[in-house]
Amino acid sequence: MEFENPMAFFLLLLIPVFFFLRYLKLFRPITFPLTLGDWHGHYFKWNSPGRTALGVVAVLCAVAGFTCLVISYANPVMHHQDRVYSSRGSDILFVLDTSPSMAAKDMAGMSRLQAAVQAIKTLESENTGDCVGLIEMAKTAAVVVPPTMDRDVFFKKLDSVIIGEMGDGTAIGNGLSCAVFHLATSRSPRKSIVLITDGENNSGAIHPHTGARLAKEKNISVYVLGIGTKGTVPLEYVDPQTGKAYSGFLNSDYDSTVLSQIASEADGKFYEVASIGELSQALDAVGRNESMVQSYHIKNTDKKYYQVFVLIAAALFLLAVFIRCVLLQEVL
Repeated sequence: MEFENPMAFFLLLLIPVFFFLRYLKLFRPITFPLTLGDWHGHYFKWNSPGRTALGVVAVLCAVAGFTCLVISYANPVMHHQDRVYSSRGSDILFVLDTSPSMAAKDMAGMSRLQAAVQAIKTLESENTGDCVGLIEMAKTAAVVVPPTMDRDVFFKKLDSVIIGEMGDGTAIGNGLSCAVFHLATSRSPRKSIVLITDGENNSGAIHPHTGARLAKEKNISVYVLGIGTKGTVPLEYVDPQTGKAYSGFLNSDYDSTVLSQIASEADGKFYEVASIGELSQALDAVGRNESMVQSYHIKNTDKKYYQVFVLIAAALFLLAVFIRCVLLQEVL
């Protein structure tokens, strides 16, 4: 943010000048003291801390309102720069396992699903030229975000992924085949599938090797990330279909050999991920492998905020008047 008229801030010097002149008895209404008291009794004294506090609040509101007017006169502007791509980048479909085992908390205090979502967002916040999509996979698989360059749509859906909403199971073959189907007709020069799972195929009508061979035939790169540690790990999640909460321990012991074979059949790469650091490194490697040189131009947009500060100033002045005239019953 910058100010197009920064000299306007010199007007703030009027605030101390005003209070100094008031100290010299200027800008004050003419008043006459009146002392009331009983015969040979105590004089009447006005002692109301609440009234004094309201008076201070009214003064502060007036000063803040004037400050907002000065800021508005300085014309604050927020500059935005966006890349507008004129050539197509890679198409990347993330096949994300949402089976209950992904709720295991063995990734630096986060669940496996939370760690995967965070890492994907970090990667795709930088690679804005790619088209990205999301497939949820558990007992079955479905595309929830087709390949798009709209990061807001992609991240919003990614944040709303719920463990167990696709059932209990791991249909790796269905997930891969679904991704191949949506990438087969793409005109992108590079197409890839990133499968993130913590288990073996135990559901679905399509064998994982079939999905891997289909990807190879369509010239689609496949990256398989086996996420999670082995051993006994804590698990907590709520079944979205029944509302029942589950809490306990999971005996995590998936066979990484099977996942490695799937990647090998598709001429892809397999990464065994047991920590946040390894997950980030694996996705960074995917990003580097799929990166492309794209032509683009910079689009500059400016958004002015002077109206916002005018409205704030008006609200503060009205509040000060309300306190003075209504609550304190003073005459301006």
